[in-house]
Amino acid sequence: MENQANNTEKRKVVFSGIQPSGNITLGNYIGALRNFSLFDDADCLYCMADLHTLTVRQNPADLRKRTASLAAIYVACGLDPDKNIIYCQSHVPAHAELAWILNCFTYMGELSRMTQFKDKSQKHADNINAGLFTYPVLMASDILLYQTNLVPVGGDQKQHVEICRDIAQRFNSLYGDVFTIPDPYIPKATAKIMSLSEPTKKMSKSDPEDTFIAVLDKPDDIRRKLKRAVTDSDGEIRYDPENKPGVSNLLTILSVLKKQSMEEAVSSLSGLGYGALKEAVTEAVIAELSPIQERYNAIISDKEGLNSMLKRNAERAQYLAQKTLRKVYKKVGLYQF
Repeated sequence: MENQANNTEKRKVVFSGIQPSGNITLGNYIGALRNFSLFDDADCLYCMADLHTLTVRQNPADLRKRTASLAAIYVACGLDPDKNIIYCQSHVPAHAELAWILNCFTYMGELSRMTQFKDKSQKHADNINAGLFTYPVLMASDILLYQTNLVPVGGDQKQHVEICRDIAQRFNSLYGDVFTIPDPYIPKATAKIMSLSEPTKKMSKSDPEDTFIAVLDKPDDIRRKLKRAVTDSDGEIRYDPENKPGVSNLLTILSVLKKQSMEEAVSSLSGLGYGALKEAVTEAVIAELSPIQERYNAIISDKEGLNSMLKRNAERAQYLAQKTLRKVYKKVGLYQF
């Protein structure tokens, strides 16, 4: 990435962070990981946002394992760690350092209006910590450190990019053109994959395991989960999210993975029952995930190679982050050597 500075036309910078706090789901894959190729012409940073996970109590050994696993999944899904920067948030101290500065330019009222803070405070009423409250400031630090142009997010994360823009504009109005103002990137065509047991809710890695398909699920687990997926009682296979959310969710998965239009997916099952629909979805999911799992197993079993990749990428990220951090320190008046 740093070698692109001499290009006559500056490439866009894309930043994406995923928390290693649970299994990466089929919904994550279809909504985000599968679309990384959209940014082949940009300089991309893909971050395992391990610091963000600490707002909820974590088992330390599990967190370390999930962080390494997420890095391996990124590469297994097709990201080249030499063309992209794949790294751990906690390996780049500048994230936390800039977050403190930005905390001093963020207002309590702004943070108290954040929907995610309200939702998580209800879910974790026994642990409403300051980190949960200032989470959006750390996310703003993640983004602004790299002079990011685009942040791929779901609709539920758009509010975090908006407060990031507000913080950056406030800082820039005081100190000049320090931060690039990022834009959220929300693909219009991205399919939303819903819970297998409550198909009116988005598939989430924080829900019980039987409600989602994980990218690393074995074929037998995929079959079992899809057999139990909620449908309805009328027996007709048609796309109707309002009246037939379960069937529509299965059809969405099928059409996306088979690269079919919804009409083609429905037509392929004409005259058949829900058993055939579930079987077709099962085969499509297994066919999509099997090669990813094979690549993943090779990557995760080479611990030395994975660690070397993460160290190299953290150094690349830190080099870029430090350039922004030094500028910020100078602007606010911190004494520098």
